Amino acid sequence: MSTSPSRPSVLFVCVHNAGRSQMAAAFLTHLAGDRVEVRSAGSAPADTVNPAVVEAMSEAGIDISAETPKILTVEAVQASDVVITMGCGDTCPVFPGKRYLDWQLDDPAGQGVEAVRPIRDAIETRVRALIAQVAPA
Repeated sequence: MSTSPSRPSVLFVCVHNAGRSQMAAAFLTHLAGDRVEVRSAGSAPADTVNPAVVEAMSEAGIDISAETPKILTVEAVQASDVVITMGCGDTCPVFPGKRYLDWQLDDPAGQGVEAVRPIRDAIETRVRALIAQVAPA
């Protein structure tokens, strides 16, 4: 069951490293406000998020230190209007009629904040474009 058209639901799915989906979900939540329902899912527990990701997002005024990636479920995919996969390969269940986007972005795992900043900025740019698509002003 999808949410109403006035409040689309976006699910970020990132397997093995939570950094990209965490940053993308945090930016979308921050920039779209209450216009979009945002969730992230993946196989990586919250304590594996690179501290440099937390620091880079803090510089942008966004706190993700308390964010907890949810486990990917079939129900989460079914309940989402847009599913964004990040490096998932064939691990994300695909359903007919769902809108899928695949983002190929550098993985911030194990990288310091200087390396994460350009990744953060690339994600912010992509998120702004996504907002214009799914929740136009």
